[in-house]
Amino acid sequence: MPHSIRVRDLYEALQERLQLEWLAGHSGADSTILSSSSDAGTGIIAGPLNYIHPNRVQVIGPAEERYLNSLYSPNRQQALQQLFAERPALVMLVDRVEGLPELAAMADEAGVALMRSPLGDSQVLDNLQYYASLFLSEKTTLHGVFLEVLGMGVLLTGDPAVGKSELALDLITRGSRLVADDAPEFTRIAPDIVSGTCPPILREFLEVRGLGILNIRQMFGDSSIKRTKYLRLIVHLKRMSADQISGMDRLSGAHAIRDVLGVQIPQVTVPVAPGRNLAVLVESAVRNHLLRLKGYDATEVLIERQQQAILDQS
Repeated sequence: MPHSIRVRDLYEALQERLQLEWLAGHSGADSTILSSSSDAGTGIIAGPLNYIHPNRVQVIGPAEERYLNSLYSPNRQQALQQLFAERPALVMLVDRVEGLPELAAMADEAGVALMRSPLGDSQVLDNLQYYASLFLSEKTTLHGVFLEVLGMGVLLTGDPAVGKSELALDLITRGSRLVADDAPEFTRIAPDIVSGTCPPILREFLEVRGLGILNIRQMFGDSSIKRTKYLRLIVHLKRMSADQISGMDRLSGAHAIRDVLGVQIPQVTVPVAPGRNLAVLVESAVRNHLLRLKGYDATEVLIERQQQAILDQS
């Protein structure tokens, strides 16, 4: 994530979702809305027109427009001057509000961006606050390849050159989707949810030793790329000898819990050795985890069957 969010960043991120139209004040494109020094405790960047506690994004809906239209011309002009004197980063008209005729000229003069969205004020505010909360949330970068495997967000980790990228490429050919290679960024967006994405400069690329940099979108199409995904499972690749593999717990496998931004993420260790089909093993690990989430544990079922067999014999 950037160290600050400018008006142009917000416009690019939410233009399609909010159907934004940039009306005036284009010189304010680089005005800062949020920075890394912003108070994460409040996280409030937008709200209805407020002269007492101005927001970085001042929203004008039907109620605010009715108020402004109710004022006598000198008072309305004074109210608009006060609005721009507080130097908001952005003034946004919502709910199909056309805005007062003088708004565009005053926005250009003040260098404050003026935009319009046809959506209702509550929907616009929800999206703005969610966008702000993502920026202010705690973040971390983990080394690995982040994929969507069978609909689940899976992070492949392991020592350098263990085969993460080759495995990711194999999974992509089998229908998985790439989120991020090498340095996926994770953000805690809820007490128990961690969302992962890719830094813009690395988006769509996968580095495979011997092949170099591959553009996955160009090779496999748009459906091979996923912009963001919740992290649900970590698959740790570990080189092991035949003796080490034979010494692993054959019933329950190598399961653990890894703390990521205070959220407990299940982790399974998959041994890397010649002759092992890692793509099938990862997909099987995902299917098994989905069964566990539904309450089914194959190990417990096997133990119960063994106990029942012993009782039957006795």
